[in-house]
Amino acid sequence: MVFNLQFFFNYCSPVDDFEFRTDQFLPYLESMFTLLFQLLQEVTECDTKMHVLHVLSCVIERVNIQIRPYVGCLVQYLPLLWKQSEEHNMLRCAILTTLIHLIQGLGAESKNLYPFLLPIIQLSTDVSQPPHVYLLEDGLELWLVTLENSPCLTPELLRIFQNMSALLELSSENLRTCFKIINAYIFLSSSEFLQVYSGDLCQSFCELLKDITTEGQVQVLKVVENVLKVNPALGPQMFQPLLPSVFRGIIEGERYPVVMSTYLGVIGRVLLQNASFFSLLLSQMACECGQELDQLLGNMIEMWVDRMDNITQPERRKLSALALLSLLPSDNSVIQDKFCGIINISVEGLHDVMTEDPETRTYKDCMLMSHFEEPKMTEDEEPPTEQDKRKKTLALKDPVHTVSLQQFVYEKLKAQQELLGEQAFQALMETVDTEIVTQLQEFLQGF
Repeated sequence: MVFNLQFFFNYCSPVDDFEFRTDQFLPYLESMFTLLFQLLQEVTECDTKMHVLHVLSCVIERVNIQIRPYVGCLVQYLPLLWKQSEEHNMLRCAILTTLIHLIQGLGAESKNLYPFLLPIIQLSTDVSQPPHVYLLEDGLELWLVTLENSPCLTPELLRIFQNMSALLELSSENLRTCFKIINAYIFLSSSEFLQVYSGDLCQSFCELLKDITTEGQVQVLKVVENVLKVNPALGPQMFQPLLPSVFRGIIEGERYPVVMSTYLGVIGRVLLQNASFFSLLLSQMACECGQELDQLLGNMIEMWVDRMDNITQPERRKLSALALLSLLPSDNSVIQDKFCGIINISVEGLHDVMTEDPETRTYKDCMLMSHFEEPKMTEDEEPPTEQDKRKKTLALKDPVHTVSLQQFVYEKLKAQQELLGEQAFQALMETVDTEIVTQLQEFLQGF
């Protein structure tokens, strides 16, 4: 067989990226892949097998889903190669890399590989097994892409998560990938996953937060935020031990903006989507801080309004407006005292999310999602993963994407007016800056 491996290796290398035209390569894909696979079987040197696997990985990465008709032979051969390479960890790393690209190319069809794939992930990410020293980084990446492309959570896939507690204890450079894996489980099947692992996860997070970088702290809190997003009823109870420190961080005015933003995202979710739990948390914090409940609530609102600029993500800014507005209508003197701040945040939120239709001169909330649409892809774009589709489906249940902020502001102000009566409500509105009132009136035209 005449085949210039070095030429093709150079052709597929990242530095020659601009020369690789997928559309021009596709007519030769079947023959090229077949030849490469034959070569992989025939060569005996470990280094040569690694080179061939690298080239195969490059091909699979470039052509993505168009590789599907041709990978059957490779899928059948890899278990044998894995077994033969037991003493060659670097070859096993190459196999892991090939599997990563293979899973991305196969998408949901990768479920058929689980009998071979999941034991490999299990071994590679088990810190009690000696090979993890070589295989861990690639093993974690393979675990992540497997979850992202999984159509459903299987018992075996759930069981592998037993490896995670020890990985979190390592606090290594792989921690970011570990958090991505945790989030992928939450998006895949939060109820099943949290039912088994929420206790262990909460305990690991409590330990991590005692000694972790600011970035690590944010990553932990983003997981909690995702849990609250997908499971607002049970999420706060599952991660209850973490919430007092988050609340305290807001009251004390956490100095790092990115941490403060995440704190407000977490408490915003609880306040908006589980008001009864928020009341319990507020009572608990009032006892711990030795403050009156209303005084503590007032301090929280004041700090929230003061540090709103720490929040840069439009979704979280809208969430903050919705959460604070959810305190209305109220005859509570503290909430009425902070009414001006709540309206300021609401108008800021409206500026963030409202777009004007130039023809009708009316405003609409650009974050609203009314139905699931398969995105139209260009040839260069990769198709959405199963996880991308799950995130879209979850967004359709998220108040940030289902509740019109414009409508919400109007309804809350109307309810406040009905509760207090016209005169008292006007007195309340007079506490708001006239320019803010003018902007508010402009946004609420037509109501």
